[in-house]
Amino acid sequence: MMGKQIIGGIFLSIMSSFTFAEDITGLWQSIDDKTAAPKGLVEIRKEANGTYTGKIVKITPRAGYTPKETCVDCPAPYTNKPIVGLDVVTGLRYSEGLNYTNGRILDPNTGKIYSMKAKLSANGKRLHLRGYLGISALGRNQIWIRTQ
Repeated sequence: MMGKQIIGGIFLSIMSSFTFAEDITGLWQSIDDKTAAPKGLVEIRKEANGTYTGKIVKITPRAGYTPKETCVDCPAPYTNKPIVGLDVVTGLRYSEGLNYTNGRILDPNTGKIYSMKAKLSANGKRLHLRGYLGISALGRNQIWIRTQ
């Protein structure tokens, strides 16, 4: 009887880790793809329609960089909005396995909006993002690190 309980506990533990690995909700440290420096914290939440949205909750200070406070060059509805509190990831959908597609990501420094897809690492601690215009081959990568 005790053996079945142990095996059941191990099974539940393994299954919950798979469930966690597929969940991208939470707090993420964004990392600059050019300098590898931390840029800010983004909180990803799941919307009622099943898509994921990411909001900037903190800008990380870095030497030699003075962050903008508002999204000056951004298109409507982002124009002149404070960057902290801004939803920069929208429409991201779970696809299959650890993949997410059909999202859009705003670069608040340039005001450009890119198509995006993402892949969660197997351990659930890194989110590999790909922002692109047109086709995925023409884009940039970023890795975000789970902080919570």
